[in-house]
Amino acid sequence: MRDETAPSSSALPPGLMIAAPGSGAGKTTVTLGLLRAFRDEGLSVQPYKNGPDYIDPAFHRVAAGRLSCNLDGWSMGAPLIAALIRQAAGADLALAEASMGLFDGTSAAGAAGNGSGAGMARLLGWPVVLVLDVRAQAQSAAATALGFAHHPDAPPLAGVILNHIASPRHATLIRREMARLGLTVLGALPRRPDLALPERHLGLVQAGEHPDLDGAIAGFAALLRENADLGAIRAAARPTLAADPGPLPRPPAQRIALAQDMAFAFTYPHLIAGWRAAGAEILPFSPLADEPPPEADLVWLPGGYPELHAGRLAAATAFRAGLRRHAETRPVHGECGGYMVLGEALVDAQGHRHAMTGLLGLVTSFERRRLHLGYRRAELLAPMPGHEAGAALRGHEFHYSTILEQPDAPLARVTDAEGHPVPETGSRRGLVTGSFFHLVA
Repeated sequence: MRDETAPSSSALPPGLMIAAPGSGAGKTTVTLGLLRAFRDEGLSVQPYKNGPDYIDPAFHRVAAGRLSCNLDGWSMGAPLIAALIRQAAGADLALAEASMGLFDGTSAAGAAGNGSGAGMARLLGWPVVLVLDVRAQAQSAAATALGFAHHPDAPPLAGVILNHIASPRHATLIRREMARLGLTVLGALPRRPDLALPERHLGLVQAGEHPDLDGAIAGFAALLRENADLGAIRAAARPTLAADPGPLPRPPAQRIALAQDMAFAFTYPHLIAGWRAAGAEILPFSPLADEPPPEADLVWLPGGYPELHAGRLAAATAFRAGLRRHAETRPVHGECGGYMVLGEALVDAQGHRHAMTGLLGLVTSFERRRLHLGYRRAELLAPMPGHEAGAALRGHEFHYSTILEQPDAPLARVTDAEGHPVPETGSRRGLVTGSFFHLVA
């Protein structure tokens, strides 16, 4: 991602939003297939993910060969969104993958909308390609599409892609009803259970863990080439509406030791880009490899999957000792999984208790799982790296771990998007801070 003087809007490519009525319809399959199919045709395609999501953008990057980043109307203001859109400069096309259902978002407006794919599409002027899972219906799929096309808050509907077609007759029934209602069918994808991507509790298995991700994406591209009208899809894209860009988020320190491995994989590209653009030095290290943090002004432990690697982290004596030494004189911050590792102990799915770094008194359990999901607004009760006490921050929470003990002073007053208090307030002790709250802007 570049931090350059913003080009004129004419330098930005036209765009489309790939959306669906809900999760599991095939948005990711279609998005990855289109990204690779267009790339194979020699086009440069800029990918985006609407909403807070760490996993899908890594798949986008492999498919498109360009860094994907998140766009979020609830937690990001319009100037930051405009700055992130500038990364598409020079591309031939921009494709964004929506989250959940097209209109799904908060009931209370955020910084630039309610977080829905529809809101982002309207903000950017992009039509929607609606992916419909038609496994259990025929002509009724057209009624669903018609409702989405005529919703009062709907962006323009470029057309639909039918997913999980059972037979040519199945496709004909739906196509004829779509045509009768004036709806465009851009593709009809047959059922291909062999092309499914593996999943785990927070979504897809991470891109770096897939045994043959490039081959899987090539299969998606072939599926789209054979069963969708790529020319019509590209022609449906519309010019990007370009607002005045603002700055990317500034760094919390000059030299930042950043944990990066399979246990600490959740960092937003635009945050790291903003840190680097402002002159910060990012020093990656791997706790799973038992590496102590390098000499730095701040150690930052992002989220990830520490619950899947608790035994290795408990045995990482050099990492733990180095982190403790750093925390004696300089700040440490942990987000979500990083927060769990800063705690006293982590109970894994089998009920085994693993000692963590002990810099905070937090004890969490993955055995007693419960989904914590949603946008969060945090008003800091004390400083944390990069922000003073009293700052109001926007972000999100997404984890299955349960807090068993949280004895330290709270870091923030945290509410959900509707303003309801959230008990996961984060913790602070000395120079150490942490929270389940993921920072977005």
